[in-house]
Amino acid sequence: MTFRDFNFKPYIQEALDELHFVDPTPVQQKLIPVVRSGRDLVGESKTGSGKTHTFLLPIFEKLDEAKNETQVVITAPSRELATQIYQATKQIASHAKNPIRIGHYVGGTDKKRQIEKLKANQPHIVIGTPGRIYDLVASSDLDIHKAHTFVVDEADMTLDMGFLGTVDKIAASLPKDVQILVFSATIPQKLQPFLKKYLTNPVMETIKTETVIADTIDNWLISTKGRDKNAQILEISKLLQPFLAMIFVNTKERADDLHAYLSSNGLKVAKIHGGISPRERKRIMNQVKQLDYEYIVATDLAARGIDIEGVSHVINDSIPQDLSFFVHRVGRTGRNGLSGIAITLYQPSDDSDIRELEKMGIRFVPKVIKNGEFQDTYDRDRRANREKSYQKLDTEMIGLVKKKKKKIKPGYKKKIQWKVDEKRRKERRAANRAKGRSERKAKRQSF
Repeated sequence: MTFRDFNFKPYIQEALDELHFVDPTPVQQKLIPVVRSGRDLVGESKTGSGKTHTFLLPIFEKLDEAKNETQVVITAPSRELATQIYQATKQIASHAKNPIRIGHYVGGTDKKRQIEKLKANQPHIVIGTPGRIYDLVASSDLDIHKAHTFVVDEADMTLDMGFLGTVDKIAASLPKDVQILVFSATIPQKLQPFLKKYLTNPVMETIKTETVIADTIDNWLISTKGRDKNAQILEISKLLQPFLAMIFVNTKERADDLHAYLSSNGLKVAKIHGGISPRERKRIMNQVKQLDYEYIVATDLAARGIDIEGVSHVINDSIPQDLSFFVHRVGRTGRNGLSGIAITLYQPSDDSDIRELEKMGIRFVPKVIKNGEFQDTYDRDRRANREKSYQKLDTEMIGLVKKKKKKIKPGYKKKIQWKVDEKRRKERRAANRAKGRSERKAKRQSF
């Protein structure tokens, strides 16, 4: 199907045409009809799957511009993500014949000015971070008691960053019959109490894919054993020649250390972590958008709300302590059908974490840097796989085979060989008897 099959209002279709959006993503195709039906929804799908327009398009379809009241409230856990939703909302609203007021409320902005504007008119659509939105609601400057739609975007990140309690307070200020839409890459168990408290018989939809990350992403695995990791990342970075690469680290201290090292070696590197002030963070983000940097060193929570266009590569300095963050990291690249490369550095102690990620459907390709280029290398499991290829022997058989290998008299070798063969014959007979019993039992039960 195409977006035209949804029969949106003409101005909404114009906005889609301007973006060259023709075919809906799987999440849009499946969930837009659910949102339009008015039912509560919990939509779970991989990062970069098109969740924002999944809720924005039906919201504009239902919006009544003639009413001077707030009809929609959208929360996002970070300023950057809230700003991105705001920009997407403005793009659609710009095509409407009648003016649509959109309130953008995040921390670090002029609260007094926002209050003055609210005295004149209430916005039709409210978008912002939970803290600032609730501040305006609690002071009675923002009136949301007539809103018909409440969107909690990136719910798992909202939980991770400790904002779910504030979202709870916002939900308590809304009408009982408000439609609640929860979108997330994952649905953690700790989110369940909130869902049970506020959602009424919600549609629970998980958009399954062959892998938890986009098919356009190549996952490379590079060992750091015996290497200086800073020097290794510098070498990798220079070989990649990225449009824009994000380098993820686990701590602020590591971010500072790696940023200083790469910068001192001539790379154009930005740094984003929780210790950076909002003003500095905003300045850095503006420079990133102007392509002043080729690399961004970032921690998980600082980066999860960032959706930067054109990330061609992701480098994992180490595997995240919370494995669900791996999906969010790698999902920064390979978006909108574009290809991307994610490189994960690992050491032997990371093997169990890598296996867990593989169980999630992530396929790694082992690589090594040789002669100034990335080359395929041996699978880290090659020895274990080779051992598995041999027939498994019990302890008695192993003892017999070991005896056979010793330098002993020819007659004794034949005797050992006869014992090995005899044991195998007994095992086959036992297996055949067991099979016969199972078949006779199944036959009796069928009558």
